[in-house]
Amino acid sequence: MSAETLQDARRQIEICNACRYCEGYCAVFPAITRQTAFADGDITQLANLCHNCRGCYYACQYTEPHEFAINLPRVLAEVRTDSWKEFAWPSGFARAYDKHGVVMGSIVVLCLCVLIFVAGSLQRASGGEGFYAYMSHTLMVAIFAPAFVLPLLATFVSLRRYWVHVGGGPITLHSWRCALQDVAHMRDLGGGQGQGCNYEDEDRFSNARRIAHQLTLWGFVLCFASTASGTILHYVFDLPAPYGLLSLPKLFGIPGGLMLSAGTLWMIWLKLCADGGLSDARVRGGDMAFVLLLFAVSTSGLLLYASAGTGRMPHLLTFHLATVLALFLTLPYSKFVHGFYRLAATLWNADAT
Repeated sequence: MSAETLQDARRQIEICNACRYCEGYCAVFPAITRQTAFADGDITQLANLCHNCRGCYYACQYTEPHEFAINLPRVLAEVRTDSWKEFAWPSGFARAYDKHGVVMGSIVVLCLCVLIFVAGSLQRASGGEGFYAYMSHTLMVAIFAPAFVLPLLATFVSLRRYWVHVGGGPITLHSWRCALQDVAHMRDLGGGQGQGCNYEDEDRFSNARRIAHQLTLWGFVLCFASTASGTILHYVFDLPAPYGLLSLPKLFGIPGGLMLSAGTLWMIWLKLCADGGLSDARVRGGDMAFVLLLFAVSTSGLLLYASAGTGRMPHLLTFHLATVLALFLTLPYSKFVHGFYRLAATLWNADAT
């Protein structure tokens, strides 16, 4: 992490700790008041606890043109993204993805489309139904199992590095309960008092970003539940796909896909409306690439379901599988990893309170 960025973050945090005007805004400020000195690990922890709601910036009397030049949302965003890149394993791809995320993501999806199309043509299952008429179940497992397990392993390594850096200890059941409640309700996107963020408009509070995040989170959870339930039906109950409209995979997957598509589209709009000076300008490409990829995954999945039995299915299947594969392969290096780090920071904070 940049020594200059850490030093500037330390300077601003110490000023905030002396002022304490924003003490009730979010979890960051009560955490600041528990200390008088801030090591690098403390600053990294505070940065990952920050949700960039920006209420503190618009309430602050020490922002530019004041000589203190306080811009806590931006400096914490810079420390936060630096921490993801430093602790990533391996880290080289992460930095490149931030600069050229949309282009790199598009190239990855295109290459995976070609790979999946060729592999499916060579290993097409005879007599298969639904998706398996175009790609065998064995081939899908052979491609996606490593693409799911290996990125999770890389993410675990990076989180372990983060946990050691911030001085995290054993996690208690109380910490898990508090942290999961905060994540489920997106409490820290409520601006401390539940009125929301100043994300897209400094003159008013809004829960739009909070709702968009909830749609995205719970939509993703339902889509994952759809895949998990299909896996259980296949391996435990010997009920392979395709599944009917009232089956668990469809009951989870269709609402989840709709929520994920709506949430990510809303988030894209909010990002375009937001003040770029209060975030880390270095990672805008990677940030937008992640949200666009999530939107592509959910929307292509819904279109794939609607195309069942038509000539468009093979092409949509190839594109959908490529976007899902790209999403998981880039997990340790894209904005996707922020969810894991925010959970870790919330766990640490819950244990400290």
